[in-house]
Amino acid sequence: MTVEFLLTSLVIVITPGTGVLYTLAAGLSRGGRAGAVAAFGCTLGIVPHMAAAITGLAALLHTSALAFQTLKYAGVAYLLYMAWSTLRERGALSVDADGAPRTTTQVIASGILVNILNPKLSIFFFAFLPQFVSTGQGGPVAHMLQLSAVFMLLTFVVFVGYGLFAAAIRTHVVARPQVLTWMRRVCAGAFVALGAQLALTDR
Repeated sequence: MTVEFLLTSLVIVITPGTGVLYTLAAGLSRGGRAGAVAAFGCTLGIVPHMAAAITGLAALLHTSALAFQTLKYAGVAYLLYMAWSTLRERGALSVDADGAPRTTTQVIASGILVNILNPKLSIFFFAFLPQFVSTGQGGPVAHMLQLSAVFMLLTFVVFVGYGLFAAAIRTHVVARPQVLTWMRRVCAGAFVALGAQLALTDR
């Protein structure tokens, strides 16, 4: 493992995307624990991409236009659904004062879907990790697993930080309905923008 790998991975993880947005929304609407749970779900969403890269399925996504487009538009559809749910106060940025709150399983499942329906993660693992994989001790697969585990750990730690930050300012937002409405619109708009960006993405 090199410093270059750690720095590059950190930059990629810190850069705001669907996972960061979902974790911020969870922490903002339900507190630090929900933010940490969302971060865990988003981190688990990396596992299928890692498995795809190791087994060669990422190569299929890279070479098959149909496979890539199918996964891409499934991701777009889910992001638009997240935007719609957020505006209807039933999505990531809903505050359930009277109704039943979302369960831990629901928060984790949504976090997994947010990251699993992102074909660019598979391409990232396919194109990025091999540059740092050594063929020496332990073999390339073992080294890729090690690097992937480090990337997932960085993701979890950074995302938990995002969630705790959102939880820290939660009282200032929830106590002001106008601010919460504004935040819902911003989050919904961000989900739509990310969906549009993904729709326009080429392999």
